[in-house]
Amino acid sequence: MSNNGKYPDSGDKQYITTAKIKIKENISIFKCPVCGGRMELDSFKSLICLKRHCFDISRNGYVNLLLNAGKSQYDKEMFESRNVICNMGFFDPMIDAVAGIISQNMSGFDSNNIKVLDAGCGEGFHLSGIINALHKEGEINLQGVGIDISKGGIQIAAKKYKEIIWCVADLSRIPFMDKQFDVILNILSPSNYGEFKRIINNGGILIKVVPGNDYLRELRKVFYKETEKETYSSNRVMEHFRNNFNLTDIQSVRYSVELSKDELGHLIKMTPLSWGATEDKVQKVLNEGIDCITADFNIMTGRG
Repeated sequence: MSNNGKYPDSGDKQYITTAKIKIKENISIFKCPVCGGRMELDSFKSLICLKRHCFDISRNGYVNLLLNAGKSQYDKEMFESRNVICNMGFFDPMIDAVAGIISQNMSGFDSNNIKVLDAGCGEGFHLSGIINALHKEGEINLQGVGIDISKGGIQIAAKKYKEIIWCVADLSRIPFMDKQFDVILNILSPSNYGEFKRIINNGGILIKVVPGNDYLRELRKVFYKETEKETYSSNRVMEHFRNNFNLTDIQSVRYSVELSKDELGHLIKMTPLSWGATEDKVQKVLNEGIDCITADFNIMTGRG
């Protein structure tokens, strides 16, 4: 690789990875999580600010910008199960719907280089799928960025999706400068609207995906029969969205997914619905089986 005065010489081709080049090209978005200062790329090995706060780029290309160890209920086994469910196409109709919303709003973005942030990206499947769907529509200058408090999720994402910038970070202290993103995605994840308002670009949109009332209702009926958790309503979450962003559109995406017994086991492992269920109830579901599961999502689009 010729450096053209831009990249350091190295005999090791792995020294300058795609991830590091992406970070270099988008270095202006980063903000030091300690002091809030701008950051620079130091020898393609770390991000460093003027006050010398330094954050190394991992071997897999992600940056850990979390000041304190994050607490996440998702462990490696849960992410592996989630990966199985994602790869079987469980979320594909929702992903296509989100990509369609972004496509419809592109003419309103100020930037020629559209930046998409997935806040609470998990293992990165949704963001990667959305970006791939957008690229299929034509030539688009698009950069994806994913952040999550779970290091395990980001490690998986960085290994699989090399074209996207991945960071371990806290939504309460997002390590990016003001007005950097044309699209903020918040898919089945907690929100921080104060931070979203700060980092969203002029003309940008926030897309928040929440479970619809029938989401995984078959599991709710078994795990929480005759309790208040047997039914679900997203009304409070949607009202909180309206109180912080100007709701411009809401779409409902509902469909059924057939599952094998093995896939059902992975679905149970990945969903927080099973976290409060007893082992007996989990085993009962696995023994009796559920042939079809309801996927139900409300997709809200808003502007600051």
